[in-house]
Order: sequence, then structure tokens, then C-alpha cells
Amino acid sequence: MNKKIITIAIKVIVITIFLILSIYVGYLHFIKSQPIVDEITVDEVASPKEEPEEIKTLNIIDVDSDERSIAIMIDNISAALPHVGLQDAYIIYEIIVEGGQTRLLALYKDKTTEVIGPVRSTRHYYIDYALENDAVFVHFGHSPKALSDINQLKINNIDGFFFENPFWRNKKIKAPHNVFTSMEKLREGIKIKNYNTKLLEPILLNYVIDEFDLLERENNIPANNIKIHYSSSHYIDYEYDEENKVYKRFMKGTPHIDGITEEQYYFKNIIIYNIKNVSLNAGEGRQELLNIGEGDGYYITNGYAIPIKWLKESRTSQTKYLDIDGNEMEINDGNTFIHLQPVNQTLVIE
Repeated sequence: MNKKIITIAIKVIVITIFLILSIYVGYLHFIKSQPIVDEITVDEVASPKEEPEEIKTLNIIDVDSDERSIAIMIDNISAALPHVGLQDAYIIYEIIVEGGQTRLLALYKDKTTEVIGPVRSTRHYYIDYALENDAVFVHFGHSPKALSDINQLKINNIDGFFFENPFWRNKKIKAPHNVFTSMEKLREGIKIKNYNTKLLEPILLNYVIDEFDLLERENNIPANNIKIHYSSSHYIDYEYDEENKVYKRFMKGTPHIDGITEEQYYFKNIIIYNIKNVSLNAGEGRQELLNIGEGDGYYITNGYAIPIKWLKESRTSQTKYLDIDGNEMEINDGNTFIHLQPVNQTLVIE
């Protein structure tokens, strides 16, 4: 009896061992049949990496830079053409002077422009626009009232009439339309003068990073062609380049061309508003600009224009540009031409 029980037990043990071995062999076969998987790939699938967010910045100015702006007076009569270096300016003002002509005030910041000009003398009301940009004011000469105001207001300025270091003359061009400068020479001059080089006030315009159109704004009108008269003898045209979304500039019907690059000047934004000007009693046709107060104008970008309000409270305060609801205007990232057009002169936007 015991012998029979032992025999059965042995059979059970043998069968159990056989089953265990069969299961183990099957498991090894299963493991060997699996594909080899790279551990890095497994980790990436298990924990996908997030793409870093794109950091957007303005193109027209370096928002991380605190360099002070430099405002340069530019000659603008026919004998002064071609201009050089204006494409690098982030803002340019055009304002009436005597004889129905205009001069430009070009603002630069964080640029290395090697030739700028021709540089010319200033009139007193240009000081207001250097002040509103907290800029070092650069000019070659001055009207009597401008010199008086510069001294009285203690304007940080570089006047080639007294300090010629940052300037040179191109002898192939007839004087006085042959004075030029560069950003490098101006920075050296500012250092010699021991002027502050740091930006102390916010940049004038309210630039935004994400480009916008004016189609959804109230009272928008198409602005593919613009004509701005300053007098019977001086007018400006702009044509909209839809492909590049900029405005190409013309002077008296002729493309406004850079003398070195030979490329036509273009601008992302145009601001136009009317200012009354009257003749001074001092003679020579010198003008007074009645630019403190408020009035109407237009902001133009990306093929459309909208009406705006301008407001300037004092010579030193920044001009504010407001929409019809009184909110500060947002401005597309890009260079801007600001036209202070005399009242009662023709403006065509179509």
C-alpha cells in the first residue's frame, strides 16, 4: 500500500516538474521574440518634451537696450539729394521751414549707420521733437531763436558750427549740402561732451509685436496712394507695396532713393496731422509752429488709414496719438514717418 502511494506521488512530482519546465521554456521563447526597443525612445514616448514658446520682440528698436536716441537734422531741398542712411531711422519727422521747403528730423537708436546726411542747421521748433524723444540733438548750424532756445533749455546737442569732430564734408558735393556724420562719430562726440547716454523716458510710440490691420477699426478708408502738400513747391507721395506691406516714398513725383544703397526708402507707418505755422517778424521767412494743443490727423498702415487725434501739452511733453475713443493708438512694429502738414494744404488718401 505504501509502495503504491509512493509511485503515485512520484508521478505527480514528475508531471509538475514537466509543466513548470514547459511554462519556463514558453516564457523564454516569448521574450526572445520581442523587438529590441531603445530606452530613449521609450522615455520620449512616455514623457513627450514640450516645445519652447517662441519669444517675440520688436524689430524696429531693441527693447532690451537703454541707449539714448539721437535726433539728426537732415537737409531736404533738391540740391541736398540724394539722402543717405535714412532707412535706419526708426522715426522721421518732416516739418515746414522758410520758402515753402521742409527739413527732416531723423531718430536713431542702437544702429551702426556709417553715413547719414546731409546734415543741416535747425529751427527752434525741431527742438520740441528732440525733447519729446529724450534725444541728443544733432545739427550743423542754427537760427538765432534756435540757438537761444538751446542755451536756455540746456539741450544736449552737437552743433557742427561749434564742434566739428563728428562731421565731415564730401568735397564732390556743393556746400552747404555736403555735411555728413555717422553713428560711431556721434557716439564719440557724445562721450566727449559727457552727455547722458541712457534712455530715461519711454519710447514715443506704442509699438505692438503682433502685426494688425485697420479693417476692423471705425471709419477706416483705403490708403494705397497718399499725396501730402507742404506748399505749392513741395509735396510728398507714398505708394503702398502690398507684397511687402510698406509704403514707398516719393519726393515731387520722383522715387526717394538712398545715395549709397540706391534703394527706394520705405516705411511701415505714416502719421499725418495739421499744424498752423506763421511767419516770424525777424524776417528771412523764418516760421513759428503752433504745435502746442490738439487736433486731427490720420494713422496709416498696411493699406488703410483711420482718423486720429493728436495732443501735445508742452514743448517737453510727448505728443499723444489717440483713436476716436480717446485711447492711445497702437502702432505696428516698423519705421514711422510723421508729417506735420501746414493747415489748408492738400492731403489726398485713396
